[in-house]
Amino acid sequence: MRVASNSLAHLRDFYHSELYSIYESSEIDAILNLALEHYLGFSKTDIVNRRNENLNQSDLLKLYFCCKELKKNIPIQYILKEAWFYNLKFSVNPYVLIPRPETEELVDLILKENAATRSLLDIGTGSGCIPIAIKKKLKNSFVSACDISADALNVARKNADLNKTEIHFVEVDILNEKESTKKIETTFDVIISNPPYIKADEKTSLSEHVINNEPHLALFVNGQDDIIFYKKIVDLCGEKLNAKGKLYFELNPITAQNVADYANSSKQFSKVELIKDMSGKTRFLRALK
Repeated sequence: MRVASNSLAHLRDFYHSELYSIYESSEIDAILNLALEHYLGFSKTDIVNRRNENLNQSDLLKLYFCCKELKKNIPIQYILKEAWFYNLKFSVNPYVLIPRPETEELVDLILKENAATRSLLDIGTGSGCIPIAIKKKLKNSFVSACDISADALNVARKNADLNKTEIHFVEVDILNEKESTKKIETTFDVIISNPPYIKADEKTSLSEHVINNEPHLALFVNGQDDIIFYKKIVDLCGEKLNAKGKLYFELNPITAQNVADYANSSKQFSKVELIKDMSGKTRFLRALK
């Protein structure tokens, strides 16, 4: 199908006709808005007020080819090479997960409860969205972040520069207890993680554009133990979380109670709580040492 004319209204019709089998109508509108902002600098008000205006051929072609990439199930964030998180722009590529709205809720929770904290560590940082968003608000705190992937850390460092934040990055395999203890050199008031938590048998529930594009290293748990990353991080808190410190996890609702049970069984924490997200799913854990 071809775009009927150069008007924004007809471009919208084209996106819906090409993408209706992949995305809901509201998602298509949101995707087109991101593309228009990226390529043309259009605000949401511009999109409404200029819907009958004609785009020049060069701009129309950019948006046309963007749609063709979307039709291949490539996420818009990877096409644009950027994503927004906590009102900040982040560089993203297939080495890192696209930041999720649920993770913004986790950042909200941490900021509300730790306004005066001195030090924070994010484990499995990916794009760096969690520590960077926190550092922008807690400017006087020491913020560190680690990941097993050197490629992901390169993206995170780029994002720290992009958002003018100073983050201490460490490449480490958190499943390797000896390596983790050695490379994470200091202790922290707050430890945070949104680790891989999707079980292998849940793959069929994910959309094709997630399965085919986002890094499996950051998504899926390999092996028999679905909560192995959480267990290793809880164990690490024995040495790296300060007295009266707090641990925060983003969780898979399916295994959330198992994670809480393990945290309680470690006998490290005076209080372990599961917290629901805005959609009512058990999504976060908070533990006080």
